[in-house]
Amino acid sequence: MALISAKTILTSLCLFHITLAYFFYTNPNAIADQALVWVLGEAMGMPQTAAFASPSAACSLLAVSLLLVGLSDLLTLSLPEEIWLVHYWGAQAPLRITLFAGLSLFTYFSTPSYGRSGSGRMSHPLTPPSAFVPGSTASGGDGLRNRVFFTFAFLEFLSWFWVWVTLKEETGRFVARKRRRGSTSGSGRGESLR
Repeated sequence: MALISAKTILTSLCLFHITLAYFFYTNPNAIADQALVWVLGEAMGMPQTAAFASPSAACSLLAVSLLLVGLSDLLTLSLPEEIWLVHYWGAQAPLRITLFAGLSLFTYFSTPSYGRSGSGRMSHPLTPPSAFVPGSTASGGDGLRNRVFFTFAFLEFLSWFWVWVTLKEETGRFVARKRRRGSTSGSGRGESLR
C-alpha cells in the first residue's frame, strides 16, 4: 500500500505546474536561483543561463503552457475514478516518463564536453553552450542545454515515475474491488430470484 495516493501526487504535480507558471510569468530568476537547480546543475555539469534573468516572451509562453497543463490535469481528477485511474493516467504516465527521460538525456548528452574547467563531461562549464563553437549560430536546442531545463525535465521524470508506480498499485486494487463487487452482486441477485 502506497503512503501517498496517486490522486494526491497528481494534485501536487498540478499545483507545482501552476506555481511554476506563476513564477515564470512574474519572476523567472527566482526559479533559476533555487538551490535544487544549482545543486543538480553543478552535479551534472550543466551550464547556467541568463535567459531567466527577467521576464520575456518565451517565459510568458512557458508560463501559459504550464498553467494550461496544470489546470487541465487537475480537471481530469474530477472525472469518475475508473476513467482517470485506469484509462487516462494509465496511458499518460508512461508517455510522460518516456518524454521527460528523453529530454533529460538529450540535455545531458548534447551539452558539449569542451569549454569546461576539467577534462570530463561532469566538470564545470565555463561558457554557455552557444559560445563553445566560435562563429556558430544558436539553434533551438541551445535553449534546452541549461540547468533550469535539466532540473525541470529530471524532476518531472522522477515525479511521473512515482505516479506510474502508484497508479499500477492502485489500479490493481481498483480492479480487484470492482471484481468483488461484481461477483457479490451477481450471487445476491441469483439467490433472490430463487
